[in-house]
Amino acid sequence: MCSAKRGKCLLRCRVASMKDVHADRQDVTGNDICIGLPAQLGAQARVLVLGSMPGVASLREARYYAHPCNRFWPLMSLLAGIDAGLPYAARVAALNDAGIGLWDVIGRCRRRGSLDADIVRGSEVPNPIAAVLATLPALQLVACNGAAAHRAFQRFIVPGLQRPLEVPVLALPSTSPANAAASLPALQHAWRAVGESLARL
Repeated sequence: MCSAKRGKCLLRCRVASMKDVHADRQDVTGNDICIGLPAQLGAQARVLVLGSMPGVASLREARYYAHPCNRFWPLMSLLAGIDAGLPYAARVAALNDAGIGLWDVIGRCRRRGSLDADIVRGSEVPNPIAAVLATLPALQLVACNGAAAHRAFQRFIVPGLQRPLEVPVLALPSTSPANAAASLPALQHAWRAVGESLARL
């Protein structure tokens, strides 16, 4: 794709993202209690990818990273070799088979719209991630999708750990359309530790 076309696509993505955020604000007015999605991971997960709380599009469709401009699935195609064009259930199964699990730090909160900045502080109820981490013997990496997810992990999960984690917890650039300035190649480079963890025996 030429740079001009790529620029037009990026512009359309940014505009769509802005429209989606405003539309989501209207959709949830008066009913802003967000309940997250169930964990999608296998017992032999080597990488656990954690978001903060799914956006409204993901909650509405009950699918992780459902916003059409989110780069998560194309990124997983590059890092884990899964087919990003598969139906959602097949994509998740392929991701789990590759050794990657999905969840979010926050299981319940109050929020208007999709932005992490709109989460009402003090309303967050974390998922029981500390307990789950203890059941993943093959785990090699916790990958936080964005700075907000990493901050939430440090705030809510670390204090509940029975002992310090023996695997790295990385704050990686968000794949969200709100971080549209980060290109897919840039995300692939920043997230390379995920691919390295999958390749490690």
